[in-house]
Amino acid sequence: MHTDIFERRNLSMMMDLYELTMAQGYFLQEDNARKVAFDVFYRRNPDGGGFAIFAGLEQILQYLTGLHFEERDIEYLRSLKLFGEDFLSYLQNFRFTGDVYAFPEGTIMYPNEPVITVVADLVQAQIVETEILAQVNHQSLIATKASRIVHAAKGRAVSDFGARRAHNNDAAIYGARACYIGGVNGTATVSAGEYFGIPVGGTMAHSWVMFYKDELTAFRTFAEIYPDNCILLVDTYNVLKSGVPNAITVFQEMKAAGIESKNYGIRLDSGDLAYLSIEARKMLDEAGFPDAKIVVSNSLDEFTIRSLLHQGAKIDSFGIGERMITARSEPVFGAVYKLSAVEEDGVMQPRIKISENIEKVTNPGLKEVYRAYDVNGHSVADVIAKKGEDIQAAEYLIDPEKIWKKYDTAQFSFRKLQEKQLENGKRTHEAEPLKAVRERVQKQLAEEVWEEEKRFENPHGHYLDMTPDYYEMKMKLLAEEGR
Repeated sequence: MHTDIFERRNLSMMMDLYELTMAQGYFLQEDNARKVAFDVFYRRNPDGGGFAIFAGLEQILQYLTGLHFEERDIEYLRSLKLFGEDFLSYLQNFRFTGDVYAFPEGTIMYPNEPVITVVADLVQAQIVETEILAQVNHQSLIATKASRIVHAAKGRAVSDFGARRAHNNDAAIYGARACYIGGVNGTATVSAGEYFGIPVGGTMAHSWVMFYKDELTAFRTFAEIYPDNCILLVDTYNVLKSGVPNAITVFQEMKAAGIESKNYGIRLDSGDLAYLSIEARKMLDEAGFPDAKIVVSNSLDEFTIRSLLHQGAKIDSFGIGERMITARSEPVFGAVYKLSAVEEDGVMQPRIKISENIEKVTNPGLKEVYRAYDVNGHSVADVIAKKGEDIQAAEYLIDPEKIWKKYDTAQFSFRKLQEKQLENGKRTHEAEPLKAVRERVQKQLAEEVWEEEKRFENPHGHYLDMTPDYYEMKMKLLAEEGR
C-alpha cells in the first residue's frame, strides 16, 4: 500500500470498479469514441422539503479538469488482472475532453430535472460517474439541511460546529463549505476557513473551565486573553447558580477596567435551553448587560430551534453540530447519473429508462431546463424543453402528471438554468467566489421561492412542466420501448 496516497490526493481512482470494467468493454468494442450524454438529477427532496440547493459543482469541475491516472494507479489496476495492456495504455494518456452543462452552484433545484449534463466520449462519460455523484450528493444534502436550519432561526446567527461529528475530515471540510452555501454565518472548522475563506469562530470547551481551580478563574483568564471574543461557557457546573453569576462578575470587571468588548456573552450547551436562556437573559439585563449575547448548542436542528423560539427562548445565536454536518434526519440525498442520449450517425439520439416504478422513468434526450416566473418574479415552475428549442415559441406548457392542464407561455418569463461549465475539457469561466454562491442562494430564497415551498411540513410542490414537443418525444419513446 502506498503510504503517501492521501498526500497526493489524485481522485481519478475514486470510482466504482464497474465504471472501469464497462469502460474497457466499450474500448474493446471500439465504441469509446462515440458521444453520449448523461444527466445528473435527483428524485425527492430530503426531509420532505419543498426544494434542495445545488452544491459541489466547483469540486466536480476541479476533478474533471485534473483527471488523469498516475503510474501507481496503472500498476494497481494491472495487479487486479482484469484489464488488458491496450486499455491500460489508453488510461495512461487519459484526459477528460468533454463538455459539461450545469446549473450555477447555489441554484435552488427540484426533483427530476437535470442539474448537470455530461456530453463526452463514452468511456470518459462513464468513468466520471462516481465522483460527480459523491460531490453532488454530499454537498447538496448538507447545504439543503443548513438552509432549513437557518430558516428556522429566523434571522439569528447560525454557525457550523460539526467537525467532530462529521463522518471524516473531508466530510467536515466540504460539509462546512456546503453549510456556508446554505446560509450559515461561519464555521468552527479552521481548515474550511483557510481553504474557502469562510468566517471562523469559536468559544471554549468544558475542559477549559475544568482545568482551572474554579469557574471564575477560568472565565477571568479567558476574558483577559480574548476580550473581543468573550463568550463564556456557563453550564460546566450550574448555569444559574454559578455559571451566569460568574460570567456577570467578569463582565463587570471588564466594564470597570474600561474594556468594551466587541463580542461578549454566554453559551449554553445542555439542559432546558428555553428556560435557561430566558432566566439568563433576565440576569444579564438586570446586571446591566442587555447586549451580552446568548449562544446555544447541543444537538440542535430546525425542529428543536423552531420549538425553542416558540417557547420564547432568548437566543441570539445557534451553534449547530451533528444534525447539520451529517444531515442526521435524512443522510442520503439520492442523486443519480443516467444515460440520456447516444450518438448515432452523427446525431444524438434520445435514450429512456423504463421501470415498473413510475418515479424511475427518466427524461430522455438532450434538453434545456428553464425556470418560469410570474409577473411578480416568483418562480412558478421549471420546464424541460428539447435542446435548442425556443421556449417562447411553445404556445403552452404541459404538466406531465396532469396532462389535461395547459399553461399559456405568454404569462411567464423564462430563464435558462443550465450553463456550459466545461468545453472540450476546459473551463469556460473562472471559479466563482464562495460568497457569491452563498448570496445566490439567499437571493433566490428571498425573491423567487414561495413561502409555501419553505414549509417544513407539507410544502407546496414545485411544478416540472414540459413543452409539447418534448412531451410528445418522451411519450413516443415510452410507447416504442414499452412494447
